[in-house]
Amino acid sequence: MNKKITIVECPRDAMQGWGRMIPTQVKIDYLQALLTVGFHTLDCVSFVSPKAIPQMADSAEVLQQLDLTNTTTKLLAIVANVKGAATAVSFKSICYLGYPFSISETFQQLNANSTIAESWERLMHIQELCVQHNKKLVVYISMGFGNPYGDAYDATVIGYWIEKMQQLGIEIISLADTVGLASASMVHKVTKATVDAFRQLEIGVHLHSTSAGFSEKLEAALIAGCTRIDGALKGIGGCPMAQNDLVGNMDTERIAAYLYTKGYETGLNKQALTEAVLLAGNIFVH
Repeated sequence: MNKKITIVECPRDAMQGWGRMIPTQVKIDYLQALLTVGFHTLDCVSFVSPKAIPQMADSAEVLQQLDLTNTTTKLLAIVANVKGAATAVSFKSICYLGYPFSISETFQQLNANSTIAESWERLMHIQELCVQHNKKLVVYISMGFGNPYGDAYDATVIGYWIEKMQQLGIEIISLADTVGLASASMVHKVTKATVDAFRQLEIGVHLHSTSAGFSEKLEAALIAGCTRIDGALKGIGGCPMAQNDLVGNMDTERIAAYLYTKGYETGLNKQALTEAVLLAGNIFVH
């Protein structure tokens, strides 16, 4: 069994729905601390409408002030349309663009004001930008385990879209439990089917969960063969476009502890992780 795992820390996901505005310098200091931990990727900013996500309006300023001299961590920016992608690829510091592609028609409208067909058109243009600027596109399959809107859900649709994405040269897919609906058995079923069907791709999970279902969901994803896991320190976050009562992200500190007990290589600096957790506790105070 491959005991290496890619850990993606998502402070952007934690910040975007936070009730109070976080000062730009505080964001910079926090991200700078996270860069010392040893995460593979830092999902740190987004280029989306400031009216929709005002917390992320200072993303360009934040990026410009980060010091990447002594880190191997790669930066990821979330984008929702071609305009945002064009801005993101202009930053040399960004290695990955993340694009949420919903298989729920309702959520696609809520999250990006587009139909699924329109979202596919955007994705194709964004991938072209990534190829032109030597970036990699990470596609998040939003509502990948079902949705709360009553939209028809069929897990086989995931395979249909991923095959089309693969034909475009996309290599990284993350299955997103956008509102924390999925049971552990559903996480295992959908993840395993995806991993088995697309072994040449990097398949990850972006799960939201209450503390009660944390271990079961994480274990289910790992057993299913995913090699990439997203989390956010303190378990903060969730998509503000999905519903009012956000289900938090998987807590990265707990993910790291779990992986350690199972013998996975995470490459994380424990002392730096502890310090980052303390800093997160000072920022995300209710």
